[in-house]
Amino acid sequence: MDIEQLLFRLQPEVKQINQTMAAEFTSIKSSRLAQVVEHGIFNGGKRFRPLLTVLTARLVTYTRMPEGIAEEEELSPPPDLYRLAMVFEFLHAASLLHDDVLDHAETRRGKKSANQIWDATTAILAGDYLHTRAMTLAGLVGGEKSLALIGAATSAMIDAEFRQAQAVDETNLSEENYFAVLRGKTGALIGAACEVGALFAGADKEQRAAMRTFGDALGLAFQMVDDLLDYLGDAAKTGKAIGNDFVEGKMTLPLIYALAESGAAKRQILVDLLAGEAAERQARLQEVTAIIEETGGFAYAREGAETLISAALESLQTFKECDSRDTLQGLAHYVLSRNK
Repeated sequence: MDIEQLLFRLQPEVKQINQTMAAEFTSIKSSRLAQVVEHGIFNGGKRFRPLLTVLTARLVTYTRMPEGIAEEEELSPPPDLYRLAMVFEFLHAASLLHDDVLDHAETRRGKKSANQIWDATTAILAGDYLHTRAMTLAGLVGGEKSLALIGAATSAMIDAEFRQAQAVDETNLSEENYFAVLRGKTGALIGAACEVGALFAGADKEQRAAMRTFGDALGLAFQMVDDLLDYLGDAAKTGKAIGNDFVEGKMTLPLIYALAESGAAKRQILVDLLAGEAAERQARLQEVTAIIEETGGFAYAREGAETLISAALESLQTFKECDSRDTLQGLAHYVLSRNK
């Protein structure tokens, strides 16, 4: 399935998710809050996380249904599924609003960030609103078990931010720490999006575990591709400055591998740059990219992402063949091929 076919297949679900979110915002009384929230939610985005919730719920429902009862296309997901799915978009958007304040970011997805259009306080409060509303909906629509899963994922996200900041301060070169950060920052929420969708559809223990495995592997691979795009992407497509992670001193897998595998002279260059000023790292970014390429850091990260996607695809084999499974497989392949 190519990207055009995938996007065409997902279009009805994305439309329903967007309509459900827009309806949710009509109850906001503050006009400024409504503007900031709308900017944070509808300023681009692929709806990756809520789509996973909807698709996994559909897949589990069809798999658990006795043969001959109905075809997959005859199944009509309940409206509450979309309300539960949008929880994950709210949480993701809240984290981006907060991240842009912390990073003093000027743009997000190629447009002015909320903290630039308004101010840092306004952006933080809008993120707080989205986070609070997400957790409220998680409990109201998903129930206690869904709320617990989502709460654990958000806690892991916050812990990962602290671990990443500490890794920058300490120049932590451990792959173990890198993957721990990834699991918290991206894998936890994507894994929860899949497991909550399965739980909503009445999945048994094994099915929930399979969906969690799929989401975790997909989330890790997604972030690893992000780390590659940070060095090798096109800023016009990603909406982010190339090399931003290195300039900020973040220890991503291509850099960690290069530090471990490069010779003494080139390793010292990288170490000195990491210990120095951000302006110097920015000025010598092209040189650093060449060192990572020569030592195989990009290839190593790419192979790791491919291995994770293979594990994600394998976890889907326990479910019936259907359009939802095909679409989830298409999303997994998209994670590897995306350029933004």
